[in-house]
Amino acid sequence: MLGAEISIMEHFTEQNIELFLERFRSLGPLPGVLLTFLKSFVPPLPTIVIVGANAAIYGLWLGFLYSWIGLVMGSLLTFWLIRKASDTPFIRRWAAKPKVQKAMVWAQRNGFSFVFLLSLFPIGPFVVINMAAGLTRMRTVSFAAAVALGKGVMVFCVSYIGTHLSDFIDQPVEFIGVVLFIAASLWLNRRLQAYFMPSASVTPGPVDTTE
Repeated sequence: MLGAEISIMEHFTEQNIELFLERFRSLGPLPGVLLTFLKSFVPPLPTIVIVGANAAIYGLWLGFLYSWIGLVMGSLLTFWLIRKASDTPFIRRWAAKPKVQKAMVWAQRNGFSFVFLLSLFPIGPFVVINMAAGLTRMRTVSFAAAVALGKGVMVFCVSYIGTHLSDFIDQPVEFIGVVLFIAASLWLNRRLQAYFMPSASVTPGPVDTTE
């Protein structure tokens, strides 16, 4: 199973994604939105590569818009589906996993901050974030606002890099900055998870509506 997953993911290179977007460009924004939308349901999909390809094919602003719409829509749908299915046996078993329990602790205590901060990074457990927020029944308005703002900042940064990639290659110093940005995002994301997700046990319940 793992080998098959790795084999499939090998096809999601920047070149292949750009070829896909070019081939179906006549469909307008649909291909660009669809690829980022699927990120919420297929975690291994490379966010940086897809968002960068969107920007390279559609341009900075349209690429940014299509990626942002797809990521936000995917996150909202995941959140909504988990809220509706939170009492099912399958979801309860999934929620009992230690990693999910840790995420739910912070989601319950710091709903908006939990989603917003972790949405700022191009690398991270996005599906777990969305599902944990849904399990704790975080207010939809708060979740939507946090996702929209956090993803907006992240997508713009990655889109900007995608439309200026040739400049970065011609100027190695700036390219090193891009690599450091990605590495710092991954490191800080992990640090935030470790700091704000202490081991604890929680059960799905209504969120504090005073948030």
